[in-house]
Amino acid sequence: MNPKSHALARARESLDGLSVGDALGQVYSHRFEVVRERLTEGILPPKPWWYTDDTALAIAIYRNLDEHGVIDQDALALTMAEEFNKDPGRGYGKMARIILQHIYAGRPWREVSQQAFSGGSMGNGAAMRVAPLGAFFADAPEAVAPMARASAEITHSHPEGIAGAVAVALAAATACSSRGLGVEVTRSRMVETILAGTPDGQTREVIVEALRHPWDAPPAEVAARVGNGSLVISSDTVPFCVWNACRCIRDYREAIISTVEVGGDCDTNCAIVGGIVAAHTGTAGIPPEWLQSREPLGLDPELRETPR
Repeated sequence: MNPKSHALARARESLDGLSVGDALGQVYSHRFEVVRERLTEGILPPKPWWYTDDTALAIAIYRNLDEHGVIDQDALALTMAEEFNKDPGRGYGKMARIILQHIYAGRPWREVSQQAFSGGSMGNGAAMRVAPLGAFFADAPEAVAPMARASAEITHSHPEGIAGAVAVALAAATACSSRGLGVEVTRSRMVETILAGTPDGQTREVIVEALRHPWDAPPAEVAARVGNGSLVISSDTVPFCVWNACRCIRDYREAIISTVEVGGDCDTNCAIVGGIVAAHTGTAGIPPEWLQSREPLGLDPELRETPR
């Protein structure tokens, strides 16, 4: 397998983790309190589990990396807009809809991104889709932050929106490059890399606070202190997600269940955590019945999108 194919295979494993987490988080977003009981008893939601905009835009990143080997911003902006236009009912936020509609209509992405909220979006949308990029560049750590920034700028030009994407990409890249290492070594490497590479600002400050909590702390308590994504901004979403991904780095099932349980922006939280953890465990770490329940991504020749 050539280096690009190997990188793309890693990205696909992270994308599987992201999309399954996204889809399951979406299913339980309004009944998150019962998720552990139901799944422990083997009661799965009816399939297919539909994915949301988190996965749709992560697929755009995956396709961009497949075609170009790096983030080509102009091409990625168009692919994101095309993904949106193909199925705008996947839960896009209002500002994301506006930005992607304008890009699809032919307006320059730099212009519309910078005009969002009069200074750019600090939302969690750039972070939710970026884990596969981190896995792709796991063998080129110097490229992770610049490529994550490039992927974020198309819709999230505010420094906080960019910082969230950088933090998640660094977490996924380090999780991926730590395969085969012990849990404590992997966590230590992830924490060091995230803190060293995340740009200064509110998102980083809250990440620092989150990562001060011990790994045996109750997730609900940590989320109560640092946020659970209910504000739909980077600083309220990414800190808990990177902490819980580190905590559960070898256990995809527990990572997703415990992420759903804290409520908030369940699908996005689970997309972030799932993408990071699967970058470490590979697709083999995802419960097979969960993976089979998620709707097809349309990336494999033998799979076709299930009619909606």
